[in-house]
Amino acid sequence: MKSAYELAMERLAKAEPAAAPLNAEQKARLAEIDRVYQGKLAEREIFLKQQLGEVLAARKLDEADKIRKQISSEKARLEEEREEEKERVRRSKR
Repeated sequence: MKSAYELAMERLAKAEPAAAPLNAEQKARLAEIDRVYQGKLAEREIFLKQQLGEVLAARKLDEADKIRKQISSEKARLEEEREEEKERVRRSKR
């Protein structure tokens, strides 16, 4: 006999496949995506903060503002890409 939990999980999986439990391969892929995007984010942040330091040392405040905005937009863009890729993995039926 199945428990109430197991029955509920089966109904949930039928009603909303994206909410179904992830298999080991999917979990590993999600972890890999996180690692890759953390690296990409760190790389961009280091590069842009180095540029920001140079611009601030030269007292170019307008350029510094542009770089700060670029840092912010790069973070948002990479986070969005990461979430899109993770959602594709969650929806895959492997």
